[in-house]
Amino acid sequence: MDFDNTFDALYPQLVRYCHRLTGDRDSAEDTAQEALVRLYQHGVEGPESALRGWLFKTATHLIRDRYRVDENRRRLLAANPVTPTRPDGPGEAFDREERRALARKALNLLPERDREMLLLRYEGFSYKEIAVAVDVAATSVGTLLARAEKRFVEALDGEELPA
Repeated sequence: MDFDNTFDALYPQLVRYCHRLTGDRDSAEDTAQEALVRLYQHGVEGPESALRGWLFKTATHLIRDRYRVDENRRRLLAANPVTPTRPDGPGEAFDREERRALARKALNLLPERDREMLLLRYEGFSYKEIAVAVDVAATSVGTLLARAEKRFVEALDGEELPA
């Protein structure tokens, strides 16, 4: 049996089966199509009854996998809710870019070690990790960071940041 005939013969019943499992017609059609694509890609051959069994089993696995992904997504979103934010207006976006440009300019005026330490701290590195990265004693990181922050503020001095 060629693929076109297999598709014509089995697609409608495969969609009905998937629809009964999912309760969603669009999802059922997507799953049926994906199962048929896999049948074609894997070059599965045999009598129609064997192909039918392979397709229905594959579709069942695809639906289970999607259900697991959806459940994990729901669980993660329940544990870590995402609050929608409103998009910035043109003025806010401009102000944000202006602040970033000033910060970059100020960072570029700093000595390399100060710049690295501030950026590492901003990325959440611990004092010990910063010490290893910039090759300084862990006990001096706090003092060096305070000095770097002071130099950063001084580099911004005279520049007015938008609120």
